[in-house]
Amino acid sequence: MAAERHYSPPEIPEPTLMETVLHHGLFFGAIFQLLCVLAIILPVSQSRKTDSDGSGTKTWEAVKKPKASAAQLSKKPKKESKKKR
Repeated sequence: MAAERHYSPPEIPEPTLMETVLHHGLFFGAIFQLLCVLAIILPVSQSRKTDSDGSGTKTWEAVKKPKASAAQLSKKPKKESKKKR
């Protein structure tokens, strides 16, 4: 092995402006996605305190109307109209 080999690293071109913008944009996009996922997973505490009876806030169940009563109300006039015939 008398011949010496010189190993030099390959020449890497300098990144262009577009490549730099793309690199940083992807980096900040990934951080933004992680923050969004963490915002969904971690509960957020409310800063305002409500009354002890809870009259100030309504839950989803309280806002949503029961479907059974609406169906029963729509059936009653139909039965009455059939009886009148």
